[in-house]
Amino acid sequence: MSEPKTALVVSAHSADFVWRAGGAIALHAAQGWRVHIVCLSFGERGESAKLWRQPGMTMEKVKTDRRAEAQEAADILGASVEFLDIGDYPMRVDLDVVFHLAKVYRELRPSFVLSHSLKDPYNFDHPLATHLAQEARVVAQAHGHEPDVPVIGAPPVYLFEPHQPEQCEWKPELFLDITPVWEKKRAAFETMRAQEHLWEYYTRVGLQRGAQATRNSDFRITYAEAFQRVFPHVTQGMLA
Repeated sequence: MSEPKTALVVSAHSADFVWRAGGAIALHAAQGWRVHIVCLSFGERGESAKLWRQPGMTMEKVKTDRRAEAQEAADILGASVEFLDIGDYPMRVDLDVVFHLAKVYRELRPSFVLSHSLKDPYNFDHPLATHLAQEARVVAQAHGHEPDVPVIGAPPVYLFEPHQPEQCEWKPELFLDITPVWEKKRAAFETMRAQEHLWEYYTRVGLQRGAQATRNSDFRITYAEAFQRVFPHVTQGMLA
């Protein structure tokens, strides 16, 4: 039996992968792919305001709650997840994190990678996560880095939709029909109790991208996720 295809998701905070790529994760997992999520932080400082309003809240409790939410969401979507706990607002990365992620690349050997937009004036953690994802990808391709371990190829990198795409200079270049797994994505939303205010917002985003996907295809699509490409699309033999 052949090994399942794999995909890697690098998420700055513990909820980002749910809002922005939960459909892609669930869709591929349902088709037998192994999807692995790396959460760099729990979003404990900047994305957990509802928790911090509770009396007696502590940093450790916030992290515990956000980790539990993300683990539950990943389970619903059918993915594995790991938490690096490197902090947020501000996020900083040292070489140990780069090398750890390069190791993940070489072990997983993903067919594609998902991460954040290249720019985000509202949240500097997001482009830093993508910078890390791409830097580790390059390291994992380097023959001189741990030369006894086989290098990876060139998995395409897709940037999922930021909260305010125009200000992030992000535009959709690929629409993915997630209608068949929408209920899973919505269920994963609802594990994110610390950010309940975003549930309906990202439902509207899914519907809007579904309408645009239908307009740009011969398909009738209710819910979609949109992605921007980093590298050129390569094909052999034909364009479609």
